[in-house]
Order: sequence, then structure tokens, then C-alpha cells
Amino acid sequence: MPIGSRILDVPCGQGRHAHLLAESGFEVDALDYSSKLLAVARKRGSGDTLRYTRGDMRRMPARWTRRFDTVLNLFTSFGFFAHPADDSRVVREFARVLKPGGVLIWHGGSRDGVMARFLARDWWTADKTLFAHEREFDPLSGVLTVRSTWRRGTRSGTREHKLRLYTATRLSELFADAGLIVEQAFDGFEDRPLRRTSSEMLLVARKD
Repeated sequence: MPIGSRILDVPCGQGRHAHLLAESGFEVDALDYSSKLLAVARKRGSGDTLRYTRGDMRRMPARWTRRFDTVLNLFTSFGFFAHPADDSRVVREFARVLKPGGVLIWHGGSRDGVMARFLARDWWTADKTLFAHEREFDPLSGVLTVRSTWRRGTRSGTREHKLRLYTATRLSELFADAGLIVEQAFDGFEDRPLRRTSSEMLLVARKD
């Protein structure tokens, strides 16, 4: 991407990528729904080339129509809404805010690869803390449920999150319905093509 290109990082979380991209000379907007995460992001710095916005990725600002050269959706930041129709809305929003010829870079889990090496449970220790994951997968809805537990001495905690996993085929169809054509598919961030056993995938799609 040429220096000065307009990039949207969505959702941006704590602003790790947005901040580095702005420092590298790009014009960056970053959107997230979490006020707490945006507060952390803004502490990293903002300015004329880095702007943070709180909002819903299903309904991004109208002023962003055809604004961006590139949209980034990275590190499994897709598929967490309860209804699959919301995922379709997100994809249409990606397409709306891209300029004609603009590029979407999407990164997340690959259902094929995750299922090929599915682990119902695992655990590990780090810094004297025990972590454990229990996983369930519903093949009809495509939803993966992960229950996480940690224990350190007498302290412990649990959390649960759900994520809808997609195959590259289904994502390509969703993208195409919104006018985004997948041109490349990689094995996560590796410089090799997506494989059946890839647990992550990175898709590069261009707006018609």
C-alpha cells in the first residue's frame, strides 16, 4: 500500500495495529464498540493521521462510504454476533466503506482446519498459573463454544465465549454477495496457500 493510503482497522481493540500503521505513514481510522479498549488505544496516542471512533461494525458512520483504500479485520474479530445475519451485515459494511478497487484483508479461524485437529480440552501452566480450555462445537450452527478457567494459588476465574467458524468457501460467498471478490487465500500469516488443515486463514478480497 502506498504511504498515505486510508486504512480502517475494525474492530481495533487496544489499537496495536492502528497505532503502528499511523506511525508508518498511513491515514488510519479505527473503530471498536468497547469504551474500555478505546481508552487504552487512545493512551498510545492519536492525531491527524490516527482517529478512534466508538461504534458498531454492523452500522459504521455514513460519512465513511467509499472512504478507505483498505479495511483490516484481523485476529479472529468476526463471527461473534448471535445471529449469522449480523455477520452478513458486517461484510456489507466492509464493502460500503471501501473505495472501488479497495482491498479487504480478513484473518480468522478456518473451520476446516480447526475441525481437522479439534481438541475438546487442553491445559497448560504459565507463570505458576494453570489455564484450561473446554470446547464444544455445534456443526449445524457452526458455533464454537470455549470455556476458559484459570487458577493461581487460591485465586481462580472462568469465562465463556462463542465464535461462529466459517469455511473459506462460505466466506468467499458472503464476500461475493457484497461485491468483494477473494483474490488470495493464505495459511494464516504464512506465505503459503490456504490448506485443508490450516487452522487460520488470511483472505484478500477486492471490491468490484
